[in-house]
Amino acid sequence: MKKVYTLSAVLAAFALQAQFTVTVQASADFKDQDAILYTLNGSKDIIVTKEQSKNNTWTFKYPNNYMGMMKVYFPGTNNTISFISENKNVNLKIETQNNKVKEIIYLDEANNLMSKQQEGSQKKELILPALAQIKEYYKDNTEFGKALKLEIDRLSGKASSIDAAQHPFISYYNTNYSKFLSAPVDSAKKVDQEEIINFLDKSNDMLESSSLLRPVLVAYLNSGGTTNVGASVDKLLDRLKVETPRGQTVLSELIDIFDVYDMDEFKNKYLSQAKNLKCTINDRLASTLKSNANVEMGAAFPNYKFQSATNTTAKSLYDIKADKKVIVFWSSTCSHCESELPKLLEKYNDLKTKNIQVVAFSLDVDKSSYTSKIAAFPWINDSELRGWNSNYVDTYNIHATPTYFILDANNKIISKPDHVGDVLEYFKLK
Repeated sequence: MKKVYTLSAVLAAFALQAQFTVTVQASADFKDQDAILYTLNGSKDIIVTKEQSKNNTWTFKYPNNYMGMMKVYFPGTNNTISFISENKNVNLKIETQNNKVKEIIYLDEANNLMSKQQEGSQKKELILPALAQIKEYYKDNTEFGKALKLEIDRLSGKASSIDAAQHPFISYYNTNYSKFLSAPVDSAKKVDQEEIINFLDKSNDMLESSSLLRPVLVAYLNSGGTTNVGASVDKLLDRLKVETPRGQTVLSELIDIFDVYDMDEFKNKYLSQAKNLKCTINDRLASTLKSNANVEMGAAFPNYKFQSATNTTAKSLYDIKADKKVIVFWSSTCSHCESELPKLLEKYNDLKTKNIQVVAFSLDVDKSSYTSKIAAFPWINDSELRGWNSNYVDTYNIHATPTYFILDANNKIISKPDHVGDVLEYFKLK
């Protein structure tokens, strides 16, 4: 019996060990202490763990098998670094200046190779067309002409082949990006819908972690034409089966795509289909259902605890007492916000006389830009200064700025205006 217990203890200890580690080293002048490790599921970042710096080094232990995209986010300085895992130790070094990442040095083999592959692909897509145009003005027998031809030939050549056995994720990513997302020179080589469906149906788990899923789905919808969107989606979901994890993840991605592109008819159709599923729901679809339920008409708008709100002593959204509230999500770098918010400002005093309060949540990352902008806004302003990493992005299902909501005195959603003109028309101030 003692031997059994000993073996059990060894197995338990082994289970607690990491499958692999992610180590990030930073410059000595980098001030951030906290860092968050994320994996990827479709287009959604999934929090794995949070670690603190030890001698400007963060070490994350990942307990499971994982091949795909990862990222580390530094919330204090709003820096993000992206990399890949091939279920082996990851080792990165970041060079910083003024608390901003200037360069990422990839010290492990897989990320070093992936970085070089990406750099080569970018040069091929961006530089090669320009060199081809320049070549027309130089003869091949000149020194510059010879050098130019040599560089064009080099960039035009096939990328060095990747051993799939040694680097399965890099091989998977490059092969499928090239097939489904690179613009083919020969129109006859364009993939058709059936090829994309087969890829989505037969692909292994690296599809969800590769960052390819959403752009491939967009390519699939485009391949069917704008008049056949519903038929295309039905055909795809019928093949994948929405009762399966893959089918549910694809359904979730499609709902979000339709939300981003304001295709409300299709969003509502497939959101309704998701709500009516009787099977077990996976985490990805559950997240989409929850964020949409939070902002349905008539739903109680989830409360939010302010971070550093201006023009109020309230601690949270629910602490603000008003007959109605206008909620706006915006950013100082958003051109539409630049044109719409001044119109709201013109009518702000009229709103106040009706006991209507405006609460603006910013998706800014730069504190000086945010502070400068809100100096002109007398309403309640707040921001996490984390951009699209802000907590309220998922909570309130935000896909674009500006996004508006109108709440009643009990914080229930009574209107979801598309533009500032709709806000003013709702209150008969236009």
